[in-house]
Amino acid sequence: MSALVETATPKAGKPRRSVLRRLWQQLPQPTRQRILFQVSRAIAPVPDANPRGGFPIGIVGLYSTLSGIGEGARLAYAALDTAGYTPSAFDLSPAFGQVEIADEAKRRALVPGSGTLVVHHNGPFVPHALWALGSARIRARRIIGYWAWELPRLPAQWQPSFRYVHEIWVPSHFTRDAIAAATDKPVHVVPHPVPPMTVTPNMRGKLGLPNDALMVLNVVHLGSAFARKNPLAAIAAFRRAYGNANDRVLVIKLIAGGATEWAQRALAEAIAGAGNIRLIEGVLPEADMLGLMAASDIVISLHRSEGFGLVPAQAMHLGKPVIATGWSGNLEFMTERNSALVKYALIPVHDPEGSFDGDGQRWADADIDDATAWLKRLADDADLRRKLGETAAADVTAQLSPQRFAENVATLIKSGERR
Repeated sequence: MSALVETATPKAGKPRRSVLRRLWQQLPQPTRQRILFQVSRAIAPVPDANPRGGFPIGIVGLYSTLSGIGEGARLAYAALDTAGYTPSAFDLSPAFGQVEIADEAKRRALVPGSGTLVVHHNGPFVPHALWALGSARIRARRIIGYWAWELPRLPAQWQPSFRYVHEIWVPSHFTRDAIAAATDKPVHVVPHPVPPMTVTPNMRGKLGLPNDALMVLNVVHLGSAFARKNPLAAIAAFRRAYGNANDRVLVIKLIAGGATEWAQRALAEAIAGAGNIRLIEGVLPEADMLGLMAASDIVISLHRSEGFGLVPAQAMHLGKPVIATGWSGNLEFMTERNSALVKYALIPVHDPEGSFDGDGQRWADADIDDATAWLKRLADDADLRRKLGETAAADVTAQLSPQRFAENVATLIKSGERR
């Protein structure tokens, strides 16, 4: 339940709040979203029409939330801080009821002032974010929304949020095309930075995974649109490629938060009877998660759509060969030269959980046979795995470096400053 709704309800004791929470959760997701968006827009402060902008810069985001959006804010702050731009920060996670991790990083607190705020949350949630920030923190500042969208056309429910930002940044040209077609406001591509990473060694041993098996890793957050992440395709390709071979293991790193019964049941049915498929559930510390990637031989993502794809980018930075659907935002950094791109067919969007209203749109359905062929080829050719991983690491290190990110941000901040 959103913190906005909890704040808006009378504080009449825990029993009443519990009843209200249950009633709220029984509403269909589209209905809940529509109510939240309408209430947020009614109470959110509107940014100044023509602020000066420029530096200093504040990064507003879900710092304590385990998601790609949260990671984007954390990476942006760290890159700018390392580059010497002294950013400040504001954590939106409490306002959205999404405090999922203990964020122990020491960041400068955002206080009222001038300059620019970059708000790392998608369009419909920006009014709620500005409400959480309060009028004093947004006054006299240029507001930039950092948005990620995973389909070719922007939904109508995003349109009202354009009035709350002066400019939009996006992680990929794929997302830019969708958003730029819906507004005359500036839309700039600012890919996420991928810095050098600290990894926990011997994660196979720590998690009881076999040291002598070829390990394929698929990372899935069930609260991030099960149909879009499409782990069933990765499972099908693995089983088709290797059967029940005990020297091959598929590790599904699973975060089940927000999962529907349908998604959990579908996943259980897909892996039933497979002794060489392992589920690792729950939240791992960042170094452990990266250590699990580093311990893998292949990382696979047969997503139907990505706004960017941080997991493939991080795996590539670690020198891992990545098998991924050859469509959407991951093509910002993935090419046939540095990745195993899987063929696909565009199909109508269908999301049983209701996270995506397709509205006549299409997304990719990965070719299982092609993914199977890549799995077999990479398993049989250690030299190919090494070469692909080395090329991937070199390309991502150059293209998505924190220094390049900081330079890009500084250029955009200065160009948007009113003289």
